[in-house]
Parts: sequence; C-alpha cells; structure tokens
Amino acid sequence: MKSARREAGLTQSELAAEVGCKQSALSMFEQGDGTKLNDETIEKLAKKFDLKLVEKPVEVPVKAMRAAATAHPAGSGFCPNPKCPSHHRYQVEEMTFLKPNRAEQDPAGGKYCAICGELLERRCPNCGSPVHDGAICTFCGEPYIAV
Repeated sequence: MKSARREAGLTQSELAAEVGCKQSALSMFEQGDGTKLNDETIEKLAKKFDLKLVEKPVEVPVKAMRAAATAHPAGSGFCPNPKCPSHHRYQVEEMTFLKPNRAEQDPAGGKYCAICGELLERRCPNCGSPVHDGAICTFCGEPYIAV
C-alpha cells in the first residue's frame, strides 16, 4: 500500500483526505498496524490502487491470551456508560480515559451495572476480545469506553 501511494505521487495527508481517514491512522496502517483503519477504508485504499486484499488470520500471542483469560473472573462485565460514577477518570498527556471499576459494577456476574443499571459489556466493543482489568484493550489498543 505504501509503495502504491508513493508511486501515485500522493502524500499520506492527501490520500487520507481522499479515502476519509486521518493521516496518523494511515501512517500506522502503512507501518503494519491494521487496527487503525476500518474495513471500508482499507477496501477504498485497495480499490484506488487496484490491489487485491488477502485475509490473514489474526495471530494473538499465547501470553496475551492467557493474561486476558486470567485477569478477570469469568462472566465479569464492565459498564459502557461514560457517565457511570464508578469509573475512574485519568489523563495521559492530553487524552482522558475511563477505567471501569468492575468490582463495583458487576460484583456478582450480573447482566446490568450495579451502579447505574446499564447493560454490561463482556467483550471489547472494538474488536470483540475478552475484557481485562484496565481502560484499554490489550488486543486492539482501543479504549473500552469512549470519552
């Protein structure tokens, strides 16, 4: 993709504007991070440069799978409501994140948040992997809760 863009004489910014994504996401995609662009944008890029897409299975390191499986009790969910008072708000540089307090939200493995009543999430809303304690998915790198 990178060489096709260069051969076409396009900058990342020009191409990003043309296909409807951010330049930074395109840069990360060109560096091998396939999680920053959605399927529709990747298909636009492939069509633009007449490239054939080949699906490759995602390989998740065994260590990461074990960590995700053991980091929380089976069936434990988190509240996706950004206004739930049980979330712990913190900042990294200029970005704000919400860390779910799963012990308060789902103490008994229920279906609804014990604090605000919202339907609990049991998988990452971005990639579908099992959730772990923390604010960001270890598989896709996206925050569990949009701020």
